[in-house]
Formats: sequence, structure tokens, C-alpha cells
Amino acid sequence: MAVQDSRKPLISISSSGHFIPVPASSNHTCDSVQTGYQCQPQISHYWGQYSPYFSVPSEIPANVPPTCSVTFAQILSRHGARDPTASKTAKYNATIAKIHKNVANFTGKYAFLEDYEYTLGADQLTDFGRQQMENSGVKYYQRYADLARKAIPFVRSSGEGRVVESAEKWVDGFTQAKTDDRWANKQYPSVNVVISEAAGSNNTLNHDLCTSFEDGPDSSIADAAQKTWVSVFVPSIQKRINADLPGVNLTSTEVVYLMDLCPFNTVASATGAISPFCSLFTETEWQDYGYYESLNKFYGYGAGNPLGPTQGVGFTNEVIARLTKKPVIDNTSTNHTLDSNPTTFPLDRALYADFSHDNDLTAIFFAMGLYNSTAALSNTTLETAQQTNGYSAAYTVPFAARAYIEKLQCIGHREELVRVIVNDRVIPLHTCDADLLGRCNLSDFVDSLSFARRGGDWATCSA
Repeated sequence: MAVQDSRKPLISISSSGHFIPVPASSNHTCDSVQTGYQCQPQISHYWGQYSPYFSVPSEIPANVPPTCSVTFAQILSRHGARDPTASKTAKYNATIAKIHKNVANFTGKYAFLEDYEYTLGADQLTDFGRQQMENSGVKYYQRYADLARKAIPFVRSSGEGRVVESAEKWVDGFTQAKTDDRWANKQYPSVNVVISEAAGSNNTLNHDLCTSFEDGPDSSIADAAQKTWVSVFVPSIQKRINADLPGVNLTSTEVVYLMDLCPFNTVASATGAISPFCSLFTETEWQDYGYYESLNKFYGYGAGNPLGPTQGVGFTNEVIARLTKKPVIDNTSTNHTLDSNPTTFPLDRALYADFSHDNDLTAIFFAMGLYNSTAALSNTTLETAQQTNGYSAAYTVPFAARAYIEKLQCIGHREELVRVIVNDRVIPLHTCDADLLGRCNLSDFVDSLSFARRGGDWATCSA
């Protein structure tokens, strides 16, 4: 349990009853170690994968039950908040240039645009994103302190610069929290393995090897779904903005770019202050935008894409190996050189941390069957996260997203139990007949991962 007021640093209590000082975030007060980003949640929790991490409401308590102890904890994390990708930053810049060229008067909520200069970079973490990852390392240590006092996490990162830096910042946060815990040993983690993202590299933390997926018709399914939804929700926004800014004549695509500039300018601020771009749109329009981004993930790397979940099979099989302490069995995207070496893929650790991208997390979640009960998302009718069993891009893969895969030893259970928590929301493991706390026996959980154990549809990748 954690308590906080405006005058005191956050204090946490581990399951053994020890007090653990947790460094306070230097970010804006509405972004915290424990609950993440809470500035204007009525809009900021609807930015899809561009939402900053926030604690998602859970129908099942996410705390460790008092009759259980954690014996294993794997975190799978997305990198922290970043600037737009290089291709998008060029398009956003061009959109702003078009507005400045064609609009003579900026009034009311548009007044800030007159002096707005596009200064966003490309691909790199922002200061806000770096702090997010430090906060994540602190929170992980606080949650698993009973193990972390003695154990050192084994840390892997995909090779993209922002992912490696995210892993390093997470390590910094974990190290600071451990340093401040007087009951802990003084052995600290580092990034143990960085897996290349070069073309053709086997990497379970970065999709690339499945050529039928990357280059075939499946790659356009998400674009088609989003295009249909744009035709539903954007025209009224487009009409309003073009009327408010005579001469601008924004296309529907440029309207979406203007919406994108809300989250990107927000996370470009070290304090996470809400950008004035956000006020150009209503709460309902932000819900529509969040659904637009959810369609992208569901039909890009989720169940809506025939080969989407297959991209997550390799990592899922690595998790099975870690949970069971048995060698990896996989012929998809795993790097056999790394995974067969106990130095680069140990099986005797209690704590593991892996860092990746939003698309890869999405594929892994679906390869594990976490959202098998989610009906296919309609591309013509808005369905909220509540209506789709909690699936949305903002709920699952925001900036600095994190999933915890836990093994629990519980009184009254001969076998260890497994549960999965995504951004603080316990995901009931329906595929293995979960109990009321969302947990399954370890053997049942492994048996339920038959899709991954058989290699998914990997044979189609080179067909």
C-alpha cells in the first residue's frame, strides 16, 4: 500500500512489512510513480499508443494476496515517451507550415498557433519519457522488493536507441530505489543483452523476419480499418476547423495530424503539461481518436490480422522457458545463439526485464491469448474499452507500458500460480480456466499457450 501527501515523499510497504522509501517523480504532480499520468484523464487516456502510461482500473485487485508470495516476476515494457518518427515529424511540420501560410487570423483557442514553432525532433526519448522509465524501475522494485532486495533482474533490450535508453533509465530507477532500501543488498542490475534490430536479425523483441507479414497484403489491413473509421469521425471535425480557420482547407489526414500534435507536444514538455493543441477537440472526439488508434493495433498486430499474433510467438516461448526453467523450444524469431547460452539467456533468475516497442507488445499479448475474449473491433461503430473487455491501445501499449507476468506460491495450492497484469489491470486468464483472482496453475497456463508452442502460423511467413 502507498500513501502520499503534498509534503511527504512516497512511502511504500512491502509484503514483509518493511518501509521502502520511493523517490518522488520530478515531473508534474499529475504524473507519479504509482498511478502514472493523470492530467485531464478524460482526454489523455484516449490517445492510444501516444498516451503516457497510466494505471488502468482493474476489476480484480492487483495487489499480492496476503496468502501468497511472488517467486518470479517478468516485466515486458515499451519504451518511454518519444518524439514522432522521422517520417511523421516531417508531415507534422508541413501541416503547421500550411496553416501558417494560409491562415491570416488566429483567434480564441487557435490563438497559440500564430506563434507556434514546430520544434519536435524524431524518434528519440523526451525528458518526460526518460522520467517515465525511471519511475517504472522504482515501481517495479517497490512491488517486488521481497525478491529484489536479494535478486538482480536480468535485463534485455531491443537494439533501437530509444529502447536501449529506456532500459538504462529503468535500471537507474530500480537502482535508486534499491539504494534507498536499507534492507537490500547492494548488487545492482545493468542492461545485460541488446538484441540487434538489423534486417534479418532474429529478435523476439522486434518483428521483422516474417516477410509475408511485413511485405504482403496483411500489412495494409490496419490502414484500411483506420481509413474507414476516419470517414466516420473526422468529417465533422474537418468542417469545423476549416470554418474556424478560413483558408486552411485541411484534409482529413491533416486533421488527424493536428490531433497527433496534442500528445506529442504534451510529452515534449518535461513537466507533461497538457498542450494547447488538445483543446481544439472535444472529449467525444478524443474517444473517437483513441478508437482510431486501437483499430491500428488490433488490425495491425492483434487478432484482426491473420499473422499479427504470430509475431509474438518467439517471446512467448521464451517466457515459457523462464517460467518452467527449461530450454527454449522455438523455431520462429528466437536467437538460438543467445537463447542457448546461460550467460545471455539464464533460466535461474527470479526477476526479468525486457524492453521493446508497442507493436511487438501487441503481438505478444495476442500470442498469449490475453484478449481472446475481445470481439473483433468494428471499423464503423465506436466500441469503448469497457465494451471490448478492456482492450484499447491506450490500455495496453501507451508510452512506458508495462506488463507483469508473475508466479505466485500460495497457501492451499500445491502448484505455483501464474497471473498477468497489464498496466496495473489484472487480465483474467480465460484460456486456462482462471480463478476469481485471474490466476491459473502454472502447468495449465503453459498448456494454454498452444498457439505459441506450435509456432503460431510461422510457416506462412515464407510461403
